[in-house]
Amino acid sequence: METLSRQTITDRVGRPVLSYVEGTRDGRPYADLAQVLGPGAVEVILRELPGWVVSGDEALGRSLLAAGAKRLRHAHTYSRDLRAEPAPPQWAETGYGVVACDAVPAAEVFPVWRSAYPPGHPDHHATDDTAALELDLAPMLAGTSYGPMLPCGGLLLRGERVVAGVLVGELHGDLPFGGPWVLDVFRDPSPEFAGLGSVMLRRALALATLHGLPALGLAVSDGNPARRVYERLGFRHTMSSITVIVPG
Repeated sequence: METLSRQTITDRVGRPVLSYVEGTRDGRPYADLAQVLGPGAVEVILRELPGWVVSGDEALGRSLLAAGAKRLRHAHTYSRDLRAEPAPPQWAETGYGVVACDAVPAAEVFPVWRSAYPPGHPDHHATDDTAALELDLAPMLAGTSYGPMLPCGGLLLRGERVVAGVLVGELHGDLPFGGPWVLDVFRDPSPEFAGLGSVMLRRALALATLHGLPALGLAVSDGNPARRVYERLGFRHTMSSITVIVPG
C-alpha cells in the first residue's frame, strides 16, 4: 500500500513557502495539512496547484477563498494523546461482531456509509453513487487515498450486513496532525443503531492504546454534532481548517 509523504513547494528563488501531505480526494490531487512556510504561499498555490484540493488552517483557507477558490469543508482537528490519557482496555469489547476494514468489499460497505451522510448533513457527499464509491470510499478502504488502514479500525456487522464502521489510517507527518488518524466514523442512521459510532470509536481508542500507538487524531466538519461526542471521548481541539478547490 502507498505511504504518503510531505512535499514542499518553493518560490521562484528557491525559498520554501508551503508544505503538504500529498494524496487524492474525489479524484483530484490533494494537498492536505498544508503549512505556510514563507510569504507568497497563496500565489504559489494558484500557480503550481491549479485544480487541486488544498486543506490548511483557517487563515490560508480564507486567503484562497478571497482569491477565487471554492470551499469544500470547514473542519476542526482533534487529537487524543494515548500516552498521557490511555483508553480503558474494556472499551475494546463491543458486544458485536467486528471484522477488519478489508474483510468486506467496498461495494458492500457503501450502502451504510452513504446513508450515514444524507443531504443536509455537513459531510454529505454531493456526488453520484458511482463517483462516491470509486473515488472516495474504495480508495480510502484500500489505503491509497490517505494512507494504509490500521487494525484498530473495523466494520461492525449485524448478521451479514455492515451497520457501522471506523476507518483508521496512518497519515505521514508529526503528531498531532499526522500519525494514526480516524478517517471516517459512520453508522446506519436507523434509531436501532444509535450509539454504534461511539462504540466503534471507543474500540479504536482502546486497541490503539493496547497496540502502543501514541495518539489518535481526527477532523470533524463545522456544524457536525458528533463534535461533542469526540470531546466526551477525550479528544482535544488542535486546529481549525478550511478545505478548498484551487481555481483551475
